[in-house]
Amino acid sequence: MESELDYWSARALLEWQVELGATEAMIDGPLDRYGLVDQKPQAARVGEVPPVPPKPQKVDPVAVARQLATAAQALPALRAAMEGFDQCDLKHGARNLVFSDGQAGARVMIIGEAPGREEDLQGRPFVGAAGQLLDKMLAAIDLSREKNVYITNVLPWRPPQNRDPLPVEIAMLLPFLERHVALAQPDVLVLMGNIACQAVLGKRGITRLRGTWGQAWDKPVLPMFHPAYLLRQGAAKRQAWADLLELKARLGALN
Repeated sequence: MESELDYWSARALLEWQVELGATEAMIDGPLDRYGLVDQKPQAARVGEVPPVPPKPQKVDPVAVARQLATAAQALPALRAAMEGFDQCDLKHGARNLVFSDGQAGARVMIIGEAPGREEDLQGRPFVGAAGQLLDKMLAAIDLSREKNVYITNVLPWRPPQNRDPLPVEIAMLLPFLERHVALAQPDVLVLMGNIACQAVLGKRGITRLRGTWGQAWDKPVLPMFHPAYLLRQGAAKRQAWADLLELKARLGALN
């Protein structure tokens, strides 16, 4: 049995092998160096462009919203589709989805702009000071959300700091709103404020549009001042009262 070399003897033997030109350590088995040629990475040919990996396809949020909205055959299914819609960044900063309030199937459907702080907390549209004024306005012409009015918003999620909805946000969520109207089947639509007019009619300028009937989605449409605007501009309540009387007369004519 051979004895193991001590450190200094092994080092001296290694240095002697290096001086003789040894560059690699011995291995236990033979090495086929010719077979290693195929395993080397092949260099790119001159002028050859390496393949570029395909870019991930961008998702069209409007197309996704339209597909989800069209598939919803009832209001609960539409709400579930909106809750599962992840393309809008507003969703991630809001507390609750604000879907609707009032009586589905009512003759009057009110469309507001976007949830505020109280709406975001409670998950219902028009529940703050503006909502209280709206209830008084409706009661003046024998309407109420408990009996014969259905209410929703253009946007179901609160924008940060209550800023106005962006055009891209309105366009993204418009398929849900249009489907909402189709499923609720109201006789008339009431658009509260500029944002609702922009979304449904494609127009702004509520002081010019208010009180004048239009048409959208095969429904008669009446633009009105938003109750939040009336809280700031009390002088406009006279015009709001005229618009309420116009709404009452239209409902009577439809009867």
